[in-house]
Amino acid sequence: MVTTSSRIIRTECTLSSNLNEQLILSSTGGKKVESIGLGYLAAGIGAGVTVIGAGLGIGKLAASAMEAMGRQPEAAGAVRGSMIVAAALIEGVTLFGLVICIILATKTPVG
Repeated sequence: MVTTSSRIIRTECTLSSNLNEQLILSSTGGKKVESIGLGYLAAGIGAGVTVIGAGLGIGKLAASAMEAMGRQPEAAGAVRGSMIVAAALIEGVTLFGLVICIILATKTPVG
């Protein structure tokens, strides 16, 4: 037995998917876009943003550490050790981000 609410939900889902398809077609000049191509694009953008973020983070970390060592040379050893640990943590997070991007890029389409 199909209720009225389930018919409404199915109709809304169909309308929503048709609207999404029309938006994609209108934004791409009427060309059909493969979802796997969008996955590759997302993986590439994600990898780029991940690497840029890590580079900026380590650059800021190193600049701050060099400034601290210049102001207090006697604390250079402690600052250097803290900087290396923080840089390793940034690199670890970056590696996780890149692995997720690689998984996105190698994902096989369903269906």
